[in-house]
Amino acid sequence: MSRIDNTFERLKADNKAAFVSYIMGGDPNFDTALEIMKGLPAAGVDVIELGLPFTDPMADGPSIQLAGQRALEDGMTLNQTLDMARQFRTGDDTTPIILMGYYNPIYSMGVDAFLAAAKDAGIDGLIVVDLPPEEDDELCLPTVATGLHFIRLATPTTDDRRLPAVLQNTSGFVYYVSITGITGAAEAQAADVGPEVARIKAASNLPVCVGFGVKTPERAAEIARIADGVVVGSAIVDQIGDGKAPADVLDFVRALSDGAHSARA
Repeated sequence: MSRIDNTFERLKADNKAAFVSYIMGGDPNFDTALEIMKGLPAAGVDVIELGLPFTDPMADGPSIQLAGQRALEDGMTLNQTLDMARQFRTGDDTTPIILMGYYNPIYSMGVDAFLAAAKDAGIDGLIVVDLPPEEDDELCLPTVATGLHFIRLATPTTDDRRLPAVLQNTSGFVYYVSITGITGAAEAQAADVGPEVARIKAASNLPVCVGFGVKTPERAAEIARIADGVVVGSAIVDQIGDGKAPADVLDFVRALSDGAHSARA
């Protein structure tokens, strides 16, 4: 089993939802980002989403756009993002890492070269937000053949006709986007999310994690009661963007993870 599969199995046995945190690779610089990344597991993070900086992040709101700009201005590249994962792996061989971003940097490197480098760096899965299921031959199927997970997004506009296509080659877990729009734009509402999580779980055996719009420990707890995992990105990235010290960022993350993990106690 993969690190992702093992993590969800363990948490399910403990009756806990997964807490998934997002940080942008290289934000605000390589060393600070790596320090924060290394501290995430001790702060209660079960799965790390590592953002790949890109110049045209069309699905992201201002917080993550600015994080990507900070990283790019400091010289961050795809290879350096993979090096962050590689250095993290020297001290942690169990926490799953999912690389999240856009297809252009991967295409520029070449799919085969990228997948080999990602696997060598200890990446466990990919979320590539601008490749629809109709393009699965491009990256999704080669990713799965390499032994990595390809995690797909479902949204409030993914109706019952579209859902089978979204789920067809998805693995690891399904990422349910709780709001319509860009990251960080609104708060997730458990009353709206609950029926959608149930609908996806009726169509798939995969865990369902909910992200976009989770900003507080209280909201993380609400979502954790109805989903298999809670994803927080913009709220953490905002702490980094405000210039908080890594220890303070990790304290903020710990409060969120405590909320998520205590939801079913």
